[in-house]
Amino acid sequence: MAFERLVGATICGFVKLITGARVIWQDNAPEERQRIYFANHRSHADIVLLWSALPPAIRYRSRPVAGADYWQTNKFKQYLAGQVFQSVLIDRNRSETSPNPVEQMVTALSEGSSLIIFPEGTRNLDEGVKPFKSGIYHLAKAHPEVELVPVWLENMGRVMPKGEIVPVPLICTLIFGPAMHLQPQETKEEFLERARNALLNLQPSKEKEEEL
Repeated sequence: MAFERLVGATICGFVKLITGARVIWQDNAPEERQRIYFANHRSHADIVLLWSALPPAIRYRSRPVAGADYWQTNKFKQYLAGQVFQSVLIDRNRSETSPNPVEQMVTALSEGSSLIIFPEGTRNLDEGVKPFKSGIYHLAKAHPEVELVPVWLENMGRVMPKGEIVPVPLICTLIFGPAMHLQPQETKEEFLERARNALLNLQPSKEKEEEL
């Protein structure tokens, strides 16, 4: 485990060097409590950037949820996902015998882990945020005591464009927003829309528009 921590620290240093990651906590603060961090998804590097942006005491109890089809394509990726990031790997092309992704995430929460998730379900190559999949609602319902924290990732689509394997050095910003919970009597549709809006409201461009 000590070696994996060293590998993780090395990855964090590399990510910060490449992206110059600027981390902003907006009406929130990094705390050692169980949380679900949910973010927009533009690049395969999103997982690494968000994980690296968390303080070490929080980082190593936060498990990214990721597609097994990407992270199990070679032994190096398998090692990073399984041993360094401690990822919850889900089968996005699941069959009848595949584990239920929501059940996998609920189990991780029940074991005390925090999660890093991308509710759009897949990378979004366009501006804005796609409608959320229902998984985040089921997590909030199964563990209403766990805070949900929106995280806006700015510029990641340019750092690691689709199809590229070498990142482009560019400044990235991560904005952590106020924590939220599933409200009593809130429907799935209402919650998903509120969570999506909480993420959209963190966009730097939107902040500038509101200041004008």
